[in-house]
Amino acid sequence: MKALILAGGKGTRLRPLTYAMAKQLVPVANKPILHYCMDSLYQAGIRDFGIIISPETGESIRASLASWQPSDALLHYIPQAEPAGLAHAVKIAEDYIKDDDFVMYLGDNLINANLKEHLESFNHQKMQPPTLDPSPAEAGGENNVSIDASILLARVPNPSSFGVAELNEDGTVFRLVEKPAEPKSDLALVGVYVFTSRIFEAVKSIQPSSRGELEITDAIQWLLDHQAKVTAHVHQGWWLDTGKKDDLLSANRIVLDDMQMANSHRISNDASIDESSELSGAVHIASNTVLKGVKIQGPVSIGANCVIEDAFIGPDVSIGDDCHLQDCQIRNSVLLQNCVISGVRGQIEGSLLGRGCRVERAKRHPKEGQEFHQFVLADHSDVRIP
Repeated sequence: MKALILAGGKGTRLRPLTYAMAKQLVPVANKPILHYCMDSLYQAGIRDFGIIISPETGESIRASLASWQPSDALLHYIPQAEPAGLAHAVKIAEDYIKDDDFVMYLGDNLINANLKEHLESFNHQKMQPPTLDPSPAEAGGENNVSIDASILLARVPNPSSFGVAELNEDGTVFRLVEKPAEPKSDLALVGVYVFTSRIFEAVKSIQPSSRGELEITDAIQWLLDHQAKVTAHVHQGWWLDTGKKDDLLSANRIVLDDMQMANSHRISNDASIDESSELSGAVHIASNTVLKGVKIQGPVSIGANCVIEDAFIGPDVSIGDDCHLQDCQIRNSVLLQNCVISGVRGQIEGSLLGRGCRVERAKRHPKEGQEFHQFVLADHSDVRIP
């Protein structure tokens, strides 16, 4: 089985950060989101990967995955000129997929699902004798129904924001609707799909939606309308679409909390921590990082070559490589590499700082009652706090 990973798009919901980087490469717990996706597929047994890339961020995706790629993994890059819908991504991947079954995974999603179990279930069901269609075609006779797709679902409080599935009593799918105004189910598609090559017939048969895109929900519905069997698995764990700042911070917090629950405490041998620093909870510190007079409340992940002095960090903070922090308090935030924060009064909380950002205290005093600061900063931003 092959994998098709969608790593294109423009990341408009994470701007201004994604003006300068691919949304799939924004780090969660100091690891690019896309790498979690690749790890999950690799651990499920996939070795042949097709990656949909855009003209704007394709080269950065290639460079990042070159650092991820195991020796036995094959990577094929498929350019997509414009983000014209998930079904369009499938359509342009036909020359790569050919007649193989494949799993499609949205590269900006984080899911703690057992994909191996999902794929094995799909393969097992394909080997079973076809069932009979309970509603034979008008031409008469009974039609054999084969499995051609399997989707992963999760219950959500706001189903009208997603593609929504309606299920038969046996757990198979009978209807899919994209962002319904009045949803009849709370089961949302979470961005993991398994298909046979019959999906290519479907994507060639549908028309663009009202927003001008080829919708994968329409393609799967076409399969259902043409006597295909679509199975579903309702995911019980967490699932996060990291397309917005708050979602990204939630993902960072959940991954770090998993680190905390595992009692994971990892400090590089060549990190330097002075006697006045205090560390509690799960803390990861990479090589050549220096802590002086720092209090850390885990879970916290700190990259390599950082210098942190007279600061309070955590909980739920990820700090990228080569950051320099002094005289500041930070919690529930993500800092990318090369950030500088110095002398900031009050607490930085719920913030996302791009690469090379500087946040420093200006000369005048803060206003009365100012308790914390909140930022979404793109690369090389420079902020002065009064």
